[in-house]
Order: sequence, then C-alpha cells, then structure tokens
Amino acid sequence: MAGAAIGRAPSDLGARTEAFALAIIQLVEALPYDSVTVVRGKQLLRAGTSVGANYRAARRAESPAGFIAKMSIVEEEADECAYWLELLRDSNLVPQGGHIAALLAESDELVAITVASINPLIPRSAIRIPRSIGGGHGPVRRTDHLWR
Repeated sequence: MAGAAIGRAPSDLGARTEAFALAIIQLVEALPYDSVTVVRGKQLLRAGTSVGANYRAARRAESPAGFIAKMSIVEEEADECAYWLELLRDSNLVPQGGHIAALLAESDELVAITVASINPLIPRSAIRIPRSIGGGHGPVRRTDHLWR
C-alpha cells in the first residue's frame, strides 16, 4: 500500500516519488464527490503525479541545466501538493492527522531534498536577492541564465 511506503520513506528518490504519487491517487479517489472537491482533487492529483514524472525526466537530463530545470519543477510541484493538502485538511475534507500529516511531511521532505540537490549545481553568481524583496528573506535561486 502506498500509505505504508510514505511512512517508511524509501531511500531511492524514484521509489519515494512513486509511492508519494500512489498515496495521492488513493487520497483523491477517497474524496467526496462535489464540484469544489473535484477541482481541488484534480489539482492535487496533477501536482502529486508530476513530482515523480519530472524527477524521472531529471534523471535522464542531458545537461546540468536540464537537470536543474526538471528538478525545479519537482520542487514547485511538491510544494504545490503541500498547498492543496493543507486546503483539504483545513476545510475538513480529510481527517486531521494520520495519512494527511504523513503526506504533508513527505511533500516537505521532497521539497527539501530537491532544493539540496539543485543548490550545489547553481553558480554562486546566479544566487542573488532581488531588490523587490525586503531584508531577511535569504538567497533566491535565479535560473534564467541557464536558458540563454
């Protein structure tokens, strides 16, 4: 069962993202059927399955820039999953704790692993703090130089 795989977090990131996708699929299938929940469920399903698909594409990247681009999508989609999971939890559409808490923790860990994989590959000159951001927000990855 995918939920069990989430709880023990496989060490292989490919297996881990697949287990995450399967657990998301199970959660979405169990959601009540109404117009609002269907939309939220589709968004969560799209983001949750995209994590593994883009990780798989990143592993086959032909360049460091390609790897960074795909892993950046993995980061965004895992973070988006957390958003949709929080909305489902906070609107009481899924029980608090247990399965939803494990999925939220896994999405946070996937974001952290992804960021840790990307950051060493980005040249220090590409990391800057935009002028539009006030102090204290830390460095922001800038990747637009990779596609020039």
